[in-house]
Amino acid sequence: MPASSCQVDNYSENFASKNPLEYFIMFIEKNPGDYENGDIPENLDDDGRVKRTGTWVTASAHIITAVIGSGVLSLAWAVAQLGWVAGPIVLMAFSFITYFTSNLLADSYRAPDPVHGTRNYTYMDAVRAYLGGRKVQLCGLAQYGNLIGITIGYTITASTSMVAVRRSNCFHKHGHHVKCQTSNYPFMIIFGCIQIILSQIPNFHKLSWLSILAAIMSFAYSSIGLGLSIAKVAGGEHARTTLTGVTVGVDVSGSEKVWRTFQAIGDIAFAYAFSTVLIEIQDTIKSSPPENKTMKRATSVGVSTTTIFYVLCGLVGYAAFGNDAPGNFLTGFGFYEPFWLIDFANVCIAIHLIGAYQVFAQPLFGFVEGWCSKRWSDNTFIISEHGVNVPFYGVFYINVFRLVWRTMYVILTALVAMIFPFFNEFLGLIGAGSFWPLTVYFPIEMHIAQTNMAKYSLKWIWFKILSWICLIVSLIAAAGSVQGLIRSLRAYKPFQNQD
Repeated sequence: MPASSCQVDNYSENFASKNPLEYFIMFIEKNPGDYENGDIPENLDDDGRVKRTGTWVTASAHIITAVIGSGVLSLAWAVAQLGWVAGPIVLMAFSFITYFTSNLLADSYRAPDPVHGTRNYTYMDAVRAYLGGRKVQLCGLAQYGNLIGITIGYTITASTSMVAVRRSNCFHKHGHHVKCQTSNYPFMIIFGCIQIILSQIPNFHKLSWLSILAAIMSFAYSSIGLGLSIAKVAGGEHARTTLTGVTVGVDVSGSEKVWRTFQAIGDIAFAYAFSTVLIEIQDTIKSSPPENKTMKRATSVGVSTTTIFYVLCGLVGYAAFGNDAPGNFLTGFGFYEPFWLIDFANVCIAIHLIGAYQVFAQPLFGFVEGWCSKRWSDNTFIISEHGVNVPFYGVFYINVFRLVWRTMYVILTALVAMIFPFFNEFLGLIGAGSFWPLTVYFPIEMHIAQTNMAKYSLKWIWFKILSWICLIVSLIAAAGSVQGLIRSLRAYKPFQNQD
């Protein structure tokens, strides 16, 4: 017999004293079906929650889905702004920094001991356990603000890829001289409708299949872009490249060179970002071997794989297009033929971003729903789950509040995306805003607190120097992105496609 809402309501009193995020995860995962055989010990982990089954493979899929995304499409443009010298250096520097600090963050999943300590289910929980005070609120502001920004950015990018399919067919049919302008708005609505459905997936633990599919798609379109770039270079087309990137007085003015350089740094920073969801990914991993060991292996696989793709796509893309590299070398029509392959690549981008949207949205959904469950623990609209029989699936639990709130969130992000459809500038702003606090500052500060590192010791000084350097990088990248947004907003004409 399907579980009724009354069965689920019985849990509210037991969990009323728990923090919002903890309440949410336990509430969603402990549905009555988990206990039908009364086999509770075998079904639960050491914290009383449903046993986690994630491995380094599923964690790597989550990481690759989060990392290899829209950022790879702008790397040829970013390298074009920096040139053959600074471009590879910046790519490798952000790769190393992300890998290093992600390993520090993986050790913060449990506190105070990284192997046997108490679990921290979210990034905010980890900061609360190690740092406390106002830093917890600052972390929440940075993390969830970043998650909102990323979901908006992915709505923009997915719609741009959908538009590119229609424009590619138009160019093939009518010639490359035709404008083939198409509005992004209908495709943002289509993307939003898909997300409304997928957003009913209850939590991060149920996303593995979607992340694996999205990771496959990311490899597919990255490989297509790389292959087309290699073919263009091998075909004898010589693009103009320089050691320092776009040339002042030829390609851009002096001020444009500075702003574009800042913006390019932001684009590269965003291309590696996944610290925002690292703790949430780690919370899906089974406890043997230790979660931090498995997560470090997944981080190594994920970051090394993406670095190879990024360096190849960035450098080969720059060699193919030179200083005239488009901001998005698949949707920006650096390539027109074979049109069917361009179409397939853009479809892969859209499918990948459908999954990536959920990877970044689920932690935000969990936070809001957990807080509301804590605040209104007796409200049946918020806490009740209703079992619905779904053909070929079984019983699927629907929460009315989850349905309404997540639907409204997807609609809101789509509306904001319609107002700011500027790919490159928006990308750089997100990267700059999230890189320092979430990828560098909090992992370093928690590691210092965890290891009781002596103040002003040599190691402490080097950690602080790294943190301050990354803060400066984030500030200049943010400045470049804001300037780019202002410039694009002034030039923006509604109902025309923006690449």
